[in-house]
Amino acid sequence: MSFSVRTVDTSPFDGQKPGTSGLRKRVKVFQQPKYTENFIQAIFTAMPAPGPQNATLVVGGDGRYFMKDAVQKIVRIGAANGIKKFIIGQDGILSTPAASALIRKRDADGGIILTASHNPGGPENDFGIKYNTRNGGPAPESVTDAIYQATCTISEYKEADFDAHVDLSTVGIQTFGPVSVEIVDSVADYVELIKEIFDFELIRKFRQQTPDFTLLFDALNGVTGPYGRRIFVDELGFPETSLANCTPLEDFGGSHPDPNLTYARSLVDSVEKHKISLGAASDGDGDRNMVLSHDWFVTPSDSVAVIAHYADCIPYFKRTGIRGLARSMPTSCAIDRVAAAKGVEAFEVPTGWKFFGNLMDAGRLSICGEESFGTGSDHIREKDGIWAIVAWLNIIAHVNLTAPGAGVRSIMSEFYKVYGRNYFTRYDYEEVDSEGATQMMNRLRTLEPGMAFGSYKVVKLDDFHYTDPVDQSISQKQGVRIIFQDTSRIIFRLSGTGSQGATVRVYIERYDEKEFALDAQTALKPLVDIALDISQLEKYTGRKEPTVIT
Repeated sequence: MSFSVRTVDTSPFDGQKPGTSGLRKRVKVFQQPKYTENFIQAIFTAMPAPGPQNATLVVGGDGRYFMKDAVQKIVRIGAANGIKKFIIGQDGILSTPAASALIRKRDADGGIILTASHNPGGPENDFGIKYNTRNGGPAPESVTDAIYQATCTISEYKEADFDAHVDLSTVGIQTFGPVSVEIVDSVADYVELIKEIFDFELIRKFRQQTPDFTLLFDALNGVTGPYGRRIFVDELGFPETSLANCTPLEDFGGSHPDPNLTYARSLVDSVEKHKISLGAASDGDGDRNMVLSHDWFVTPSDSVAVIAHYADCIPYFKRTGIRGLARSMPTSCAIDRVAAAKGVEAFEVPTGWKFFGNLMDAGRLSICGEESFGTGSDHIREKDGIWAIVAWLNIIAHVNLTAPGAGVRSIMSEFYKVYGRNYFTRYDYEEVDSEGATQMMNRLRTLEPGMAFGSYKVVKLDDFHYTDPVDQSISQKQGVRIIFQDTSRIIFRLSGTGSQGATVRVYIERYDEKEFALDAQTALKPLVDIALDISQLEKYTGRKEPTVIT
């Protein structure tokens, strides 16, 4: 097969700065001539030493529109820049957790993941490109900054001129001159890893002995459908009726593949209607999750804390022990209480999984989570939706050994009796005017402690900054924190996961060691009112109501 390299003249595009999870824009932006090529070339230009020469690269994505086109561009540009081997999921499909696992298992030099995560897909919606380093995790800020600098100065990109496209449909090895392209089963390696982590035999036995226990997993037409079928049906023996929306679609069936109470409403309704014991969903690229039952919704903050509490029943943690626990700064403090009880380190980091990765690589962190429906452990360097759901199955099966009939609600009730309850909610205001949102945040940064709102007195007000204990890197302006005398918290943050405009997130938390059964919105209403008053959010954004409440 003929193989040659050509150099293409180009010029920079504005705004190709990667956010917390890569570059996300509308599909039509990526379809502009040379736009995608520029960003891909910038990744290879900034690739950490020793760079792309003779490197192995994992490539895959969540199946959204434009993904297959992007895979072909990555192979051609990567080959021209010296990549020796590509490992690509069949049909281009790889969940973000599976890609991280594959990078680590195959000792690859990094990977490119094609996803806009939980954002809608299709020709009129979003696409994204994210670079992961050889530890399997998202690129640190030093690398994303280098990628951005490369996009600002780019004048040419290299492209291999093959006389054929890569066949993504067939598992096996293809060669293009000196370049090898291996198409792999998208699911097999990941399932093998999950089976090593959890007690599948215990879960199977529990399912057989408890026939009235029901599971409903909704992949939201995202990437995790095939993973869910292989694990929940083929391996654990749940019926096919336990699956919903498990065929990956380029536009996610016209839905918003975000596992929360608003966008996964059909799952919530089905779980309630059919009295499902465990309902679960994952997002477009498989790194987020939602867990609930017909009589209880588990907040992500509580979910990671419960998994940490019961970690001793999970074979993986029996082998490794618990090295430390962590949460993102806006996430509730429930997991901190578990860390104190277990006598291990607790870390509070900025939003973004790469901060957890540094701690994991240093051997200081085992289990972590974000309130944005992300949960995971040091088995990979990404959050992992399927992992969290299987963890809950493992925990339920374990608890039923001594408390037959125990379900999600009773497990949460027992957890609160031990630790108390951190009531938590998040208000999202999506695609607001960026200038107004920035003005609001700047004003919040000028406020001082000492304000009082009824019984709530502000004792601390700051803009969270983080010094990484591993590499001493500093991250500033990570969110304005307002902390009250009773430890309640209000946090304001601009999110970096949208593709246009700004998303304002408001996080509200209150701890109660006596009353556990209140509705969260009722329990937090006074603090919600204070948050809107302090921020003057409606004035700066024009929004009377949030887009999503979780």
